[in-house]
Amino acid sequence: MKAAKARTIALILGDQLSHDISSLQGFDPREDVVLMVEVADEATYVRHHKQKIAFILSAMRHFADELREHGFRVDYVRLDDEANTGSFTGELIRAIARLKPDCVVITEPGEWRVRKMVDGWPEQLRLHVNVREDDRFFCSVGQFQAWADGRKTYRMEHFYREMRRRNGILMDGESPCGGHWNFDADNRKKLPHTLKVPERFGSEPDAITREIMSMVAVRFADHFGDLEGFAWAVTRKQALATLDFFISEALPFFGDYQDAMAVHEPFLFHSLLSPYLNIGLLSPREVCEAAENAFRRGEAPINSVEGFIRQILGWREYVRGIYWLKMPHYAETNALGAVRSLPWFYWSGETDMNCLATAIADTRRNAYAHHIQRLMITGNFALLVGVSPAELEEWYLAVYADAFDWVELPNTHGMVLFADGGLMASKPYAASGAYIDRMSDYCGTCAYSPKIKNGPGACPFNFLYWSFLIENRSYLEQNPRMGMPYRTLDRMPKDRVKAITQDAHTFIEGL
Repeated sequence: MKAAKARTIALILGDQLSHDISSLQGFDPREDVVLMVEVADEATYVRHHKQKIAFILSAMRHFADELREHGFRVDYVRLDDEANTGSFTGELIRAIARLKPDCVVITEPGEWRVRKMVDGWPEQLRLHVNVREDDRFFCSVGQFQAWADGRKTYRMEHFYREMRRRNGILMDGESPCGGHWNFDADNRKKLPHTLKVPERFGSEPDAITREIMSMVAVRFADHFGDLEGFAWAVTRKQALATLDFFISEALPFFGDYQDAMAVHEPFLFHSLLSPYLNIGLLSPREVCEAAENAFRRGEAPINSVEGFIRQILGWREYVRGIYWLKMPHYAETNALGAVRSLPWFYWSGETDMNCLATAIADTRRNAYAHHIQRLMITGNFALLVGVSPAELEEWYLAVYADAFDWVELPNTHGMVLFADGGLMASKPYAASGAYIDRMSDYCGTCAYSPKIKNGPGACPFNFLYWSFLIENRSYLEQNPRMGMPYRTLDRMPKDRVKAITQDAHTFIEGL
């Protein structure tokens, strides 16, 4: 049967699963067609976690069904269709041949590489391509550029306060709720053994998801990660239920323990909402409003609500702004000259360092690790040993269900690795074993001790921390926030400094 012509093709990408997406505004179901395509290029440009691939493909198929139920004509190309070209451009060319449209409409892609592809389509396709703004964010790219104009540094805290004022979120008139903009100092408690952590609120895979999981298990068998235990929401209804659960059961405790880590508790009181925000099943505004409403009702304390909202209204919007302000050259910076290869145990999990083994095992099982595991365990280690930014960034992009280039790259490049030289962070987030011991129970069953500084049995984070400061002294010692550790280093006996250097060299050579 010959496909009916379309006036307009609205191309919906896999991270644009929002019914109010700008590309569908003004859509006429009688004349226009929604095009959705599953393409191999997107699953393999990095070797994404099996659960991440299954999550996005299942959410796409469910979203397409919802559009059909609302009367939309949907042209859907599955990954296993024999004629599938494997690329966005190839599938768009095929759709244009089928549907003979007058133009293509698309919401601006979230990633630089895709936007570059889209910008080449008008000439390549000889067809008008209408690229519309993605209005699902609090702050547009243009608004962020206006905020950044003339600034030498871009501190998230300054941006966050402006976003609070502009959007009236957690505000009492002109003042912040609770009298302070930031309650981070109250959010650094270690998890007590007696505190009960809620079970993960998961969604049972339905027939669509199970079919995709079976396909992923075969087609992407050599990709990182497990499929067993898949529990991600794949519809807006399921994502809203996850949000409701977080607000009622976890948000009250989120603030106190958001930096805590525990061996048998990969989720703790974290929301697990970032994948749904990043593909469009939830909007940042409705998530922030739900958290603020809980505070206004007296159901969650200010430190929890402010800390949670800061991650979305602050960090999420901020890193997107940095990404579009500084790309593509941002990704090429490497302020500390880090060039070492990513250790193989980031893929295998086979290491005697319990903190790393736990964080990587959690990631393999769940396509998830919370922000402190990412920043202060896997990220901290990569920073201390000098892993190449590109290699660590590729790993983070591949292994986490919520990782898209616009959010992953600035977080990893700027916050984790200080590769931008301090554009985002005022100092490197480097720490010794003492921090990990203070915030987790990882060290109690580890082969190494955080109390031993050098030699056999010493926690590698201890001598790697000081070795990192020694190796990067010429770059870092002028940083005013690094004055104290360098003064401590200068007071160390020469034989201790020599032992640090030797231990670090031997350890890194053995990776």
